[in-house]
Amino acid sequence: MTSQSSMVWGVVVWLAASSCCLATDSIETAGDILQLVLPATAAGLTLGYRDPQGALEFGASAGVTLGVTYGLKYTVDETRPNGSPHSFPSAHTSISFSAAEFMRKRYGWEYGIPAYAAASFVAFSRVESNEHHPRDVVAGAGIGIASSFIFTKPYKGWHVQLDAGKGYHGIKLSRDF
Repeated sequence: MTSQSSMVWGVVVWLAASSCCLATDSIETAGDILQLVLPATAAGLTLGYRDPQGALEFGASAGVTLGVTYGLKYTVDETRPNGSPHSFPSAHTSISFSAAEFMRKRYGWEYGIPAYAAASFVAFSRVESNEHHPRDVVAGAGIGIASSFIFTKPYKGWHVQLDAGKGYHGIKLSRDF
């Protein structure tokens, strides 16, 4: 993992962990925060890479994800485990997996693995907090993954990385074609 992606994921983990200490239901609160942090991180990466095409792709995939999710949420009459309405599918899960798949497909597995782990935690938190049935989070994950898979292309720009080893320090520039 590059130092840039390590720093990004260090901030994500710190935000989630620090929020847990303040909440009575730390799993639910961490999931609530991560479902905001994941798309913010995906959008931030498009800025960091100076990638306007990626920003458009993420906007399209997030828009479709939320449109399909809320369209289903208000047409499918599914009650949550806690008794409230609009259970199917999980919006927290769909936007989290949309961001995770965007980061994976656009910028690679070094972002995708931690993003998918965080999105999986969001899905777990929704079931654990009695907000959703397992089928709701599976459907949300599927919607998010499918929309980002359809709208996202791999990044073909320049990559800038700090590089250090025994006896040297430097900056590594690379480009995908």
